[in-house]
Amino acid sequence: MALHFELVTPEKLVRSEGVHMVVVPGAEGDFGVLEGHSPMMSTLRDGTISIYSSAGATPETIAVDGGFAEVSDKGLTILAEKLG
Repeated sequence: MALHFELVTPEKLVRSEGVHMVVVPGAEGDFGVLEGHSPMMSTLRDGTISIYSSAGATPETIAVDGGFAEVSDKGLTILAEKLG
């Protein structure tokens, strides 16, 4: 199974896809999200999101400047203030 991942800015939906894992720059440190992760919310610090399309893949990185991350039974949604 894949984790449903969405990246949204105030202007548009940037990504909506199934991925293996995403590493998020949380306010209290980086955290990884896989399918089945417990529900949670976190603020984001300025940093880099690492998106792994499959296990062992080289991650794609996207810089973000602040925002929020929400993990729910539907997947991971990142609401980024802006992309770096």
